[in-house]
Amino acid sequence: MLTDIEIAQQAALQPIAKIAAKLGIDEEQLEYYGKYKAKLSEELLSQKTNGKNGKLILVTAINPTPAGEGKTTMSVGLGDALSQIGKKTVIALREPSLGPVFGVKGGAAGGGYSQVVPMEDINLHFTGDMHAITSANNLLCAMLDNHIQQGNSLKIDVKHILIKRCLDMNDRELRNIVAGLGGRVNGVPREDGFIITVASEVMAILCLSADISDLRERLGNILVAYSTDGDPVFARDLKANGAMAALLKDAVKPNLVQTLEGTPALMHGGPFANIAHGCNSVRATKLGLKLADYCVTEAGFGSDLGAEKFFDIKCRKAGLTPNAVVIVATVRALKYNGGVPKTETSAENLEALRKGAVNLGVHIDNMQKYGVPVVVAINRFSSDSDAELAYLEEYCREQGADFALAEVFAKGGAGGKALAEKVVAACEKESSFSPLYPDEMTVKEKIHTIATRIYGADGVVYTAQAEKAIAEIRKLGADSLPVCIAKTQYSLSDNPALLGKSEGFSITVRDVRLSNGAGFAVVYTGDIMTMPGLPKLPAAERIDVDASGKITGLF
Repeated sequence: MLTDIEIAQQAALQPIAKIAAKLGIDEEQLEYYGKYKAKLSEELLSQKTNGKNGKLILVTAINPTPAGEGKTTMSVGLGDALSQIGKKTVIALREPSLGPVFGVKGGAAGGGYSQVVPMEDINLHFTGDMHAITSANNLLCAMLDNHIQQGNSLKIDVKHILIKRCLDMNDRELRNIVAGLGGRVNGVPREDGFIITVASEVMAILCLSADISDLRERLGNILVAYSTDGDPVFARDLKANGAMAALLKDAVKPNLVQTLEGTPALMHGGPFANIAHGCNSVRATKLGLKLADYCVTEAGFGSDLGAEKFFDIKCRKAGLTPNAVVIVATVRALKYNGGVPKTETSAENLEALRKGAVNLGVHIDNMQKYGVPVVVAINRFSSDSDAELAYLEEYCREQGADFALAEVFAKGGAGGKALAEKVVAACEKESSFSPLYPDEMTVKEKIHTIATRIYGADGVVYTAQAEKAIAEIRKLGADSLPVCIAKTQYSLSDNPALLGKSEGFSITVRDVRLSNGAGFAVVYTGDIMTMPGLPKLPAAERIDVDASGKITGLF
């Protein structure tokens, strides 16, 4: 079979104006970035605020494993399959980060015959949104340090600065640095560090903002530091939010691309789900619901991370009501959860499948707690035996979830028609969606609720630093905000080695940071890093470009 990039490069793409026309978008409402991608105008966004919403479908997954699950591939394939059965459909996805593209995971444009294209553009610079977010964040950092250098009238405490510079690249060397060396003219020496762009509060703000005015206000609300008197210092105190918003005036507009089969796709925003809230922008999702009868979106990693944050942060803040949830799993990944090494997951092993299926069971149960109909999508591989598939179908039935096999990687939309029919049926059922916890709960109560009801933990342990941070949040009157838990994606616990259904554990909270502009508190658990590092053999080593400009090795 051809590689992902070879399939994408051989595809006959349609002009983006033709894709837009499928959604009733006029050419004047497009801002072109070449032939095959465009931003959607503010005029269109303002026009599409009223009227009936389509059905909102969330695609999530079990905990990721080295065996792979294919969540984005399934999201794209489901969108194409819905189009094939005659449903007006749009897909709403996140933009890829260069960190995974050049690291371990690779790109985030789907795979096989279920991809969004132009694949190389999307996975690399795309329309420059990531660069704009990086620049806006780092402008704020530069203005803060300049304020300190130029007399520090706000009395900023250099030992209590919260904002960090960012870079859209995996670079562990920048996690902890000392800045301002070289004498007085070069600044005030202090400890600093970088986070990856997709973990920045600016990214979260862009994804949760209703419009550019809301964006500007939220940017001003970023808590950047405390003064030596213990008073909070916000970005607006540095007069930084206007210039930051100017840098983001185009980035805040959703991007329009297409799948290999010509289904429209809105790709906008890209926060990670293990260290941020893991969902595409509210603007893109709301627009998708106005433009089509079915809007397929996804949330990063397993349902314990991305889906929980989609429901408890994004849907809560944006007033969204999902109609169905699709949980993606593979037989191979479930056998890995059952204790089988990755190299042996292709061999039939019903016993390992029974042991590992409990991970799927937890995710089904978690999604049902939100009152939304659940469909399990098994991303089928040729090595899956009939006995294994029959067991999974019966297991899902016992858990109260519908079930469908899908082969969208190899067959595109045609391989997802059975899934599409099940999803349409699920969308016709009553959705009694409600978030997991009310706003009135304290930060600690919210953390405890997620830890015990979603992760299955016995309780929560707090470090002294976490206790201090929560007290500061309470003092600022921000205790009613939702929480965004930063946790390993590989396990339901905060220990990546605890596979399957983690039991008999506590979650350790080491720190809590207020993302005041985004409107949530970030809770750091275990050893989770906000600046990943490259692996021993980074994907970047396989990527190249020839004399004609053709890229190879991207996946």
